Amino acid sequence: MLSIGCKLPNATVLLKGDDGPETVELADRLAGRKVVLFALPGAFTPTCDSAHLPSFIRTKAQFDEKGVDEIICISVNDVHVMKLWGETSGATEAGITLLADADSSFTRAVGMEYSNPAVGFFDRSKRYALVAEDGVVTHLMIDEPGVCSVSTGEALLAEL
Repeated sequence: MLSIGCKLPNATVLLKGDDGPETVELADRLAGRKVVLFALPGAFTPTCDSAHLPSFIRTKAQFDEKGVDEIICISVNDVHVMKLWGETSGATEAGITLLADADSSFTRAVGMEYSNPAVGFFDRSKRYALVAEDGVVTHLMIDEPGVCSVSTGEALLAEL
């Protein structure tokens, strides 16, 4: 389970590059860097699309000023959906990296999976945001299912 002071586990996630899907070793991406990582139930879903992702687009420049090297959004979706969502939402243009945890392996490894069969969510991610320095969690904000308040860009920024 995620907690402040824990080292994030390595996981292979996906990024759609110019030549197709590329694997990303999360531990390598975090090594020696200050990274904001936030996760959400699904691309294009109502709250994720209208509130959670936009909160990090709005605050991207302020995180840059705080010395954050990269903002990463992880969702249990396929790489093609994540790429399209990044393009249509403005997240890619803003400089936010969208990574697909297609098989939910990272989400399960950090104990943040949940299912809501009524809306077709199986082994999706709970909504949370964290700051990791060299892969170690220094700040962590976890929302209850169905809520988007403490894990927003603005809320996390206020903690830094």
